[in-house]
Amino acid sequence: MTKSVEITFARSAKPAGGLAVLVADGKGALGPAAVDVDPGGVLEKALRVSEFKGKARSAVDIVAPAGSPADRVVVVGLGDPAKPDADSWARLGGAIAGRFGKAKKVTVFLDAPEAGIDGEAAAGIAMGMVLRAYRFDRYKTKKSDDGNNGDEPDKVKVTIVTAAASAAKKHWADHEAIAAGVILARDLVNEPANILGPVEFAERAAELSKLGVEIDTLTEKEMKKLGMGALLGVAQGSVRPARLVVMRWNGGKAKKKPVAFVGKGVVFDTGGNSIKPAGGMEDMKGDMGGAAAVTGLMHALAARKAKANVVGIIGLVENMVDGNAQRPGDIVTSMSGQTIEVLNTDAEGRLVLADALTYCIDKYKPEFVVNLATLTGAILVALGQYHAGLFSNDDELSERLTAAGLATNERVWRMPMGPDYDKLIDSKNADMKNIGGRYGGSITAAQFLQRFVKDTPWAHLDVAGTAMATAANDISQSWASGYGVRLLDRLVRDHYEK
Repeated sequence: MTKSVEITFARSAKPAGGLAVLVADGKGALGPAAVDVDPGGVLEKALRVSEFKGKARSAVDIVAPAGSPADRVVVVGLGDPAKPDADSWARLGGAIAGRFGKAKKVTVFLDAPEAGIDGEAAAGIAMGMVLRAYRFDRYKTKKSDDGNNGDEPDKVKVTIVTAAASAAKKHWADHEAIAAGVILARDLVNEPANILGPVEFAERAAELSKLGVEIDTLTEKEMKKLGMGALLGVAQGSVRPARLVVMRWNGGKAKKKPVAFVGKGVVFDTGGNSIKPAGGMEDMKGDMGGAAAVTGLMHALAARKAKANVVGIIGLVENMVDGNAQRPGDIVTSMSGQTIEVLNTDAEGRLVLADALTYCIDKYKPEFVVNLATLTGAILVALGQYHAGLFSNDDELSERLTAAGLATNERVWRMPMGPDYDKLIDSKNADMKNIGGRYGGSITAAQFLQRFVKDTPWAHLDVAGTAMATAANDISQSWASGYGVRLLDRLVRDHYEK
C-alpha cells in the first residue's frame, strides 16, 4: 500500500527537526531558506566538494551542519528551467521523495533563484512525491524485511514552502485526485488474481459511486441477451462469471456527447487452450491493465469534478483452461453480428474489446472512443517499455493523444494501419479470424478492433509494455505503473472540458 504522504503548503516555515530539502537552481545556487537551514554556511563548502552543479534531480545528502534546526539536509537540483524534461515537476517531486528515507517530517523549500516554480508546479512536485511513495505491500506480514522499504515510516508529513502557497493549495486538489486515480490503477494491477476476479473488480469499480459516478454492471445473463458471444466465449472456461461495468461521469452540459474509454479487463490469462508457457505466466495477473487505467481515470475525473461527460467501460473476464473452455477453431458471433473464427484462444483481449466497443458506441454514441489493452507481446518487440502503441482512424485524436503523452511522460507512438494489414484477418469460415499470422501482430490486432468501431473517431492504445513490469523511474517504483490515467486525464482536460 502507499506510504501516507500528508502534504501541506506554507508561505514560510522553518524546519524543526526532521529532513530539510533545498531545491537548487540549474547552477547549483540556493535560495534564502539556506541561511535558516545552515546558519554556519557549511552547505556551500559541501556542495563544492561534491561538485554539485544543480543538474536536474541530482542530490547531495548530508547530516545537518552544526546549528541547523534540521536533523538532515538534502539539496536537489532543478536543472535548467528553460529546458524542462517532460513532466519535470512531478519527476522532481519523485526525486525528492526518493530521499525521504526514515524521515517522518520533511520541509521542502522551493525558493531556488529564478526557478519559476508557480502554484501549479508546486502541486506537480507534491504529486510526484505521493506517486513515488507508493508501494504494494498489503500481503507482507513483516514489512520491515522488505529490502525496498526497510524500516521507513508508514506516514510522512511534508510541508512545501513556496511563495505560491495559496495557488498551490488550489491546484493540489486536482493533482491529488489524479494521483489517487493512478494509485487505484496500480493497486488493481498489482492485486493477485485469486483476490481480484471479475466480480471483485466490478465491486471495486462500483465504489466510484461514492464520488458521484453512475455505475451499471451487466451480468452474464444480461450480456447473453445482448449477444456478446465474443466476450462470453473468452469467459466460458472459468468458474468465475464475467462482468461488463459501465461508469458514467456527467460533469459537462446535459446534451453534450460523452467521450468514452474502454478497457480490457482479463483478470488472469492462461492463454486458454492455446496455453501460455509456464515461465512468466504469473505476470498475467496484470492483463487487466487497460481496465485498471479506465477505472483510475474515472476516479481522477470524478474526484476533481471534471467538466466533461465521460463514459468508462470495462470488460472483465478470466481466460482459463477447462472442459468448457473455448477451442481453437470455434466460431462465435459478436454483439455487432459479425462472426469470428477463434484460431488462437490466447488472442482473447480483442474478443472482449469487440463486444465492449460495440456496446459503448451503440448505446452512448460518443464523440470519440479510446480503448486501452495489454493486448500484444508484439508491441514490446516494436516499442519496448517506454511508449504505448497508438493505432487510430482519426488524425486529430492521434495528435492530441501524442501531445498529452509528451506532457505527462506517458508517451505513445503511432503505428501504421491499412487495407493490406486488414485483409490478413479475413477468414474463409467466418467474417474474420482473431489472429493475422506471425508478422505485424500488434497491427492486425488493431485492424480487428477497428472492424467494431464503425465511423466513430477511435484510438487503440496497446499498453502491454507500459502498464506492468515496467522499469522503475522517478515517480514509480511499482511493478504496476498506473499508465494511462495521467495521459487520458490530460487529454480530457486540454480538449474536452469547457
